[in-house]
Amino acid sequence: MDAIAETTGACAHAGAPKPPDCAIVIFGAGGDLTKRLLIPALANLQARSLLPDRFVILGFNRGALSDEAFRDETLSEPLGGESEGAPREPLRERLFYFDGNFDNQDDFCRLSDRLAQLEKSVGAKNVLFYLATAPRFFAAIVERLGRAGLTNESEGCFRRIVIEKPFGQDLASARELNSRVLKAASEQQIYRIDHFLGKETVQNIMALRFANAIFEPIWNRHHVESVQITAAETVGVETRGGFYDKTGALRDMVPNHMFQLLGLIAMEAPNSFDADAVRSEKARVVEAIRPLLRSEVPRAAVRAQYRAGLVQGRPVRDYRSEPNVAPDSVTETYAAMRFEIENWRWAGVPFYVRTGKAMARRRTEVSIRFRPVPFMLFRDTPVERASPNVMTLHIQPDEGVSIAFEAKRPGPSMELSQVGLDFRYKDWFEVTPTTGYETLIYDCLIGDPTLFQRADNIEAGWCAVQPILEAWSEGESDMAEYAAGSWGPAAADELLARDGQCWRDES
Repeated sequence: MDAIAETTGACAHAGAPKPPDCAIVIFGAGGDLTKRLLIPALANLQARSLLPDRFVILGFNRGALSDEAFRDETLSEPLGGESEGAPREPLRERLFYFDGNFDNQDDFCRLSDRLAQLEKSVGAKNVLFYLATAPRFFAAIVERLGRAGLTNESEGCFRRIVIEKPFGQDLASARELNSRVLKAASEQQIYRIDHFLGKETVQNIMALRFANAIFEPIWNRHHVESVQITAAETVGVETRGGFYDKTGALRDMVPNHMFQLLGLIAMEAPNSFDADAVRSEKARVVEAIRPLLRSEVPRAAVRAQYRAGLVQGRPVRDYRSEPNVAPDSVTETYAAMRFEIENWRWAGVPFYVRTGKAMARRRTEVSIRFRPVPFMLFRDTPVERASPNVMTLHIQPDEGVSIAFEAKRPGPSMELSQVGLDFRYKDWFEVTPTTGYETLIYDCLIGDPTLFQRADNIEAGWCAVQPILEAWSEGESDMAEYAAGSWGPAAADELLARDGQCWRDES
């Protein structure tokens, strides 16, 4: 257990504090997120003794159901893929059910009574509310919790609220949602979750940068030529067409996942690992992203839809033929854009971001391309050019770090060849399967908000992409196409080619 504990995230180190006894209320307990990710994550935490000694999980959902039936339904999801890990059965006696409607204030008053009953078995008034619901319910649920007095903290107890993404659909809706939520609870009580930040490599970015003297001195505009952030998925929209066709790749991924990665890569060193210190530095980076002028959008941002093709040998239909997708949809399944950060460290360095569905490979990574060396030393040698040094942080599926650099090829003449150094977590540590939520849930329980977004960070992200959303909604940019199973449209390659750059080799 000790070997496993040292490698499964910040929550799993030996000597990690035990969370205080509490109740965990999951709104939307009958949904896919609860069964496929949250319950397996809780099972993994329990197996590592990282849940409270006394806790209950109360599923809030619509429809009459007994506790036993809820347990059977919740624990029946087959293990595999992201759901691999510890058995869920040990959670059975901790699971309880509450039949309630998100829109009914009386049900929240009944919830208060039910929690008072469960408090006897928990031994504390601490409650973690997890909103595993559709985004349209977020504000209403928090407001009703507030009216029922369920956000009130007293006698040293905590009341915390976890909100899934997307947090808003644009800048105006994000501001409205923040305003409504913060009238019912304080910023310290709100945990806006982004499961990307539960990945080990994402947390390792800070260790890589700030614990290694060889990297931090070159982490700036004087040495870095460009940064690429990629989040590619092989799946299409599948059964999520109704949600996705109203959202699109940009809203779904860029202001949250992609900008959180960008923030960690580009942030200044915080004065400590205190949550507010870290979050303030990330927020400053996102605030420093220069919003595009509307006239710049067609050249600095690319949108595209996938067409029929083969993804790893599997046929994928045209996006517009997917279930619950409009046959004339103008929703992008791929987005690529170029940003600049207007601060002293990064002025003039382009940050390229791309994300898409139905692509050639599943891959999330950050690739840092360093400036080329002066070539005069090699002028009278057979060397025609020196390839740039590239550091790539692999986030999923194979977590690790690789560095590409030049070495002399064996032989009598000076010939260069690019070689690589590779670090993979699985080669060095015993890594157990996780859902990506374990660290985040644990941090919520112990009250560590470091990996969660504040309101200012959320709004800064939307501010950076708002001109793109407006230009696309008014048809000011063409909708490109790409074959399912490819690496995206030609327009995305042209986006980088204008700067003399290219996307990292996909081979």
